[in-house]
Amino acid sequence: MSELTNSSETDMNIKKLLLNERIILLLIILNAFVIFIQEFNYNSLILQYTDNLFILIFTAEILVKVQDKGWKKYWASKWNRLDFITVSLALLSFILELTDLPYLNSLEFITTFRVLRLFKSFRLIKFVPNISSILAGVNQAIKASYVVVLSFFILLFIVAILTCSLFREIAPEHFGTPLNSLYSVFRIFSIEGWYEIPDLIAERTSTFVSFLSKLYFCLLLFGGGILGMSLINSIFVDAMVSDNNDELEKEVKELNKKIDVLLKELKLKEKNTNP
Repeated sequence: MSELTNSSETDMNIKKLLLNERIILLLIILNAFVIFIQEFNYNSLILQYTDNLFILIFTAEILVKVQDKGWKKYWASKWNRLDFITVSLALLSFILELTDLPYLNSLEFITTFRVLRLFKSFRLIKFVPNISSILAGVNQAIKASYVVVLSFFILLFIVAILTCSLFREIAPEHFGTPLNSLYSVFRIFSIEGWYEIPDLIAERTSTFVSFLSKLYFCLLLFGGGILGMSLINSIFVDAMVSDNNDELEKEVKELNKKIDVLLKELKLKEKNTNP
C-alpha cells in the first residue's frame, strides 16, 4: 500500500510540474539555448540527448494536459493548438532519427524534417506579456488593410510583367523571367538598392534609353515604394491604434455610466435628507 501511495504521489507531483507554466517556460528557454548551441555545428551526444529529452518532456506535457482537461477543452485553446503542432513536428523529427533505416536516411527530405524541432521555440510567443491583445490588434489591422494589400500585390504583379517585357534582353539577371522580375520590382518598391538596377541598365543602353529607364524606375519607386508601402503602413498602424482606442472608449463609457448612477444616488440621498 505504501508503495502505491508513493507512486501516486510521485505521479501527482510530476503532473503538477508539467502543468506549471513557469517551469514549462524555463524548459523552453533551456531547449532554445541547446538548439542555439547545436547550430554552431558543435556535435555532441549530450546536446543531442538533451534535445531529445526536451521533446519527450513536452510530449508528456501535452498528454497530461489532455488527460486533465479533456481533448475538447484542450483543443479549444489557440495556444494549446500551437503547442500541439510545434511539439508534433519536433516529435516527428525525433521519430525519423530513431528509424535508422538506410533507405530513409538517403532521402533529402529527412534533413528538412529534422529541422522541424526548431519550431519548439515558437512556444515562447505565448509567454510574451499582453501577447493576446497584440495579436488581436494585428488581426484587426490585417482585416482592415487586406484590400489595400491585395491591390498592392496586383499592382506589383502587373508592373513586374510589364518590366519583364521591357528589360528582359537588357538585364536578364533581374528581368529574365516574370518571377525574377517580380522579385526585382519588389526590391525597388521596398527601396532596397533601387538605384543599382537602373544604373546597370543605363550602362548597357544608349543615353536616351538610359534616361527613359531611369525615369521609369523613379516613377516605380515613387508610386510603389513611397506611396504604396507608406499607404499600407499607415492603414495597418491606424487599424491597430483604432482597435486600442475602441477598448478605451468602452472603458470610458462604462465609467461614465457608473458616475451617472452614483450622481443619481447622491441626488436621491439629498432629497431624502432634505424633504
